[in-house]
Amino acid sequence: MVKHIVMWNVRGETSEQKKESAMLVKTAFESLSGKIPGLTKLEVGLDVSAVDYACDVVLYTEFENQELLDAYASHPEHLRVKQIVGDVRIARHQVDYI
Repeated sequence: MVKHIVMWNVRGETSEQKKESAMLVKTAFESLSGKIPGLTKLEVGLDVSAVDYACDVVLYTEFENQELLDAYASHPEHLRVKQIVGDVRIARHQVDYI
């Protein structure tokens, strides 16, 4: 099993705009559930700490193996979501581990 974690900071001049952007990311990734081969777990969380160094959104996923995680990168549904997220993100961080 491979764990894939991604965190983003999103656009927004006000806290309400940032919340809307974060919800857009959350909804977009949650729409992938059941559509990606080998994706066995998917969680999306929004930051509630409000500390200045926190990321706004976190994606936690588990894949059966590295090959299926690699295939996810070019899956059409993932590419659709990636485009949505790209329009609102200002920073992205990623960790993959076994």
